[in-house]
Amino acid sequence: MAKFLWKGRYTTTGMQGVIKEGGNARRNAAEKAVQSAGGHIESMYFAFGDADLYVILDFPDATACASGAMHVKAAGGVEIETVVLLTADEIDRAASLDLDYRPPGG
Repeated sequence: MAKFLWKGRYTTTGMQGVIKEGGNARRNAAEKAVQSAGGHIESMYFAFGDADLYVILDFPDATACASGAMHVKAAGGVEIETVVLLTADEIDRAASLDLDYRPPGG
C-alpha cells in the first residue's frame, strides 16, 4: 500500500455539515468512501490554520487515491490537496537510481 496525505479545506456548506453531524460522523463517512476505493484511513485530524483537515491514508496505488480525491472534491464539501508520502527506504531507492540527466545549459 502507498501512503498519501490529504490536506482539506471545508467549503462553507461542508463546515456547516461538520457542525451539524460532528467530527466522528465525518470521519466515518470519509472512511467508508476511502474503503470503497480500496484504501484505509490511518489517521484523521481536524485543524486550525491553512487547512481544516489532515488525513493520512493507505491506498493500493495512486490511481485509487486519485479516484477517492476526485469523488470527494466533486461532492463539493471539501477541497483536497494530495501529497504523496515516501518512507526513508523509498527515498534511499530513489536516490540510488542512476539517471542520465543534463541540466539546462550544462
